Amino acid sequence: MCPRQRISRREFLRYLLKSGGVAFLGAAIYPIARYLYPPRGVESSVSTVVAATLGELAVNTAKIFRFGSRPGLLINTPQGELKAFSAVCTHLNCTVQYEPDNSLIWCACHNGKYDLNGQVISGPPPRPLEAYQVNVRGEEILVSKPA
Repeated sequence: MCPRQRISRREFLRYLLKSGGVAFLGAAIYPIARYLYPPRGVESSVSTVVAATLGELAVNTAKIFRFGSRPGLLINTPQGELKAFSAVCTHLNCTVQYEPDNSLIWCACHNGKYDLNGQVISGPPPRPLEAYQVNVRGEEILVSKPA
C-alpha cells in the first residue's frame, strides 16, 4: 500500500480556484464559439409549396408562408395579380412585410423598401428580393422556385 499524502489547505484552495477558473472560461467561451460558428442547417430541397387557397387572399393583401426553412411572401396586388417573393430582406435577413396603403414591401429593421416586382426602392438592401413563380391549380395557389 502506498502511504497517503496529506494535501495542505493552501494547495487544496489553489486547486479549487484553478478548477473554477477553467470551468468559468469554458462556460464563457462555449456560447461565443457557438455564436461565431453556428451549426450548419440542412437546406430544404422544397421546390413547390401550397401557399394559400384562392378565397384566402383578398385584393391588396399579403400572406407570409413557409417555403422550406425560410419565409415567403404571397401578395395579391391592387390589380388582382398574384406575386410571391422570399420574405427575407437582402440586407440583414429580417422578415419583410407588405404595406397595403403604399403598395410596397417594407423591411422594418432598417426601413428598406421594395416595389411589387421585388426591386429596391430605398434603404440599405443591396439586392432585390428573390422572386418566385405563382401558379393556380384548382383552388390552390402554388409557389415554386424559378427553373
